[in-house]
Parts: sequence; structure tokens; C-alpha cells
Amino acid sequence: MRKGSVGRPEAPGFLVHLVRLVHLVRLVHLVRLVRLVRLVRLVILAFLVGACGGPTPEEMASLAAKGYYEHLMRGEYREFLEGKEFQPLDTIGTIDRMEEHEVNLRQFMAQQEEVHHGIREVRISNARTDTTLKVTNVFLVLCFGDSVNEEIVVPMVERQGRWKMK
Repeated sequence: MRKGSVGRPEAPGFLVHLVRLVHLVRLVHLVRLVRLVRLVRLVILAFLVGACGGPTPEEMASLAAKGYYEHLMRGEYREFLEGKEFQPLDTIGTIDRMEEHEVNLRQFMAQQEEVHHGIREVRISNARTDTTLKVTNVFLVLCFGDSVNEEIVVPMVERQGRWKMK
């Protein structure tokens, strides 16, 4: 406080706090907006699913695969790995293996960032079910920052009502 002023904050310090408060309010509004956009997407998806009589297994597998790769794109490696189907033999040392997979994914994404300026978008191209192998092959297009697009095949299996990457 300035000498002689009673109960009034100094102008520069007060303005800094005011600016910080404004930024915080903007951040809160941005978070609310993001949540609202997600809710609207979910409502639209639910409407489309209800209007079409329910999604096909190919559509469900495609959405799951796209979601897992979007987690990867955002650096959410644990969530990506939770989408993988691990065999029963993999349960021994699962934590160590998960950490090892996470390190490998970080290195892969760093390499993609260096070579292609990262993955910017994931698109669903197609999906086909192989009834003999009981696998749905989802074709995703990875759109990179340097405008290169690469189609990949993600084999998906349904386990207890959830779609997992094989």
C-alpha cells in the first residue's frame, strides 16, 4: 500500500490480480463450452443412433477405434492402452508392461511429431467384419500435420459388450 492511503490497494498490483481473475473466468467459461460441445456431440450421436434403429457392429467398432486413436493423438497413452485386448498371459507384470507400452507410445508420437508434425485428425474410412475370425477390421485415416494421410487397419474384437483393439 502507498504511504498515506488507507484500505486502497496499489494500482499496478490490483490490476495484475484483476487481469488474472479475468483470465481465470475466461478459462472457466472455455471449460464449460468444451463440455457443452461434448454434450451436444453425444446428443447428436444418440439421436442418429436412435433414428437409424441402432448402430451396426461395424459402426460401434469404428467409433471405438477412432476414440482410442484420438486418445493417442492427445497424448492420453493410458486411455489408448486400456483399449487394447491383452491376453491372459499378459496379466503377469501388467503394470510393468503397461509402462513399457506407454514409453514406446511416447517415442512413437515424438517420432511422428518430428517427421510429420504430429497426428492432427483421425477419420473413419471403412469397416469390415470377418465372421470366420470374429474380428472387425476398422480402416482409419491418420491425418498428419504435414498434410500426409495414411490409412491403417485396426483389428477390433468385442469382449463383454466393449470393443477392444486386438
